[in-house]
This record gives sequence, structure tokens and C-alpha cells, in this order.
Amino acid sequence: MKEQRVMKWTETENGAYLFPGCVVTGDVTMEKAASVWYNAVVRGDMAPITIGEGSNIQDNAVVHVDNGFPTVIGNGVTIGHGAIVHGCTVEDDCIIGMGAVLLNGARIGKNCIIGAGTLVPEGKEVPEGSVAFGNPVRVYRPVNEEDIKHIHANAAEYVEYAGEGEGEYN
Repeated sequence: MKEQRVMKWTETENGAYLFPGCVVTGDVTMEKAASVWYNAVVRGDMAPITIGEGSNIQDNAVVHVDNGFPTVIGNGVTIGHGAIVHGCTVEDDCIIGMGAVLLNGARIGKNCIIGAGTLVPEGKEVPEGSVAFGNPVRVYRPVNEEDIKHIHANAAEYVEYAGEGEGEYN
């Protein structure tokens, strides 16, 4: 017999979504249709955090800051399960893979895919339109049309997941 679970989540005044177990604290701005999923932590205690429209912070991810290092996440960004995004900038339309670690001062250009488990060291910049991975990160190739479609579809899928069910998740 399949167990049925119904879990409530919160929709903020501006249409962002907070799922059970997540922690959002400090100076955090979430734009419309942004979502923070189960057990993720978004902690803007030493500098501000901005999460753009339609971006999603997936289960168990950590978004944090440091003195002088705010975190800016653009529109249409997916932060994968268990990723750590710390005091850096992720421009619009990116996927940050599961378990990736982005450190202070790093910058990920628009339309990038950062592979699962990747380490982006302090101050490292990944150019716009790159597929990059490794420890430390290296650019593997430019994104192609299929990659861009995948980035957009992934973000749209999480906007849809967050908005369906009118506050209930089955």
C-alpha cells in the first residue's frame, strides 16, 4: 500500500514558495515564483541574499553569505539538491548541479550548467554560456541549444511543482 503524504507549504505575499523544514532568515529577498524546498537553508545574516524570479533552491541546499560577499541568484536558476552557494553571484538561467560548492566571490555567467559535485573556488568566474565541472571547476564546452532548453525546462518545472496543489503536496 502506498503511503499518502500531504504537506502544507507557504506562499509569500509576492508569490514565492517556502516548503516545510526550510529556513529562510536575515536579509533575504525572493522574487515571484521563487521557491525554497524541503530542509534548504537560506541565511542572509552577514550580507543580503537575492533569489530571482522563478528560481528554485532544492532540498538540503545551503545559500549563505559572508561579510562583504552577498549572494545574488538571478532569474530562472536551479540550485540542485545539497549544493552550497556561498557569497557569490549566479546570473540568470543557470543550473547548479547537486552537491556543487560555489565559494565567496565566485561568479557564474548567464546560461551556464555547473555539474554535480563541482567546486568553484573563491573569486573564480565561469564565463557566460559554459558547461563546467570538476574540482576545481573547468569549462568543458559551450552550452548548445538543447542545454538552454534544459535549463529553461528545469526552472519551469519547479515553478509548476511549487504552484500546483494550492498549498498541498501529494
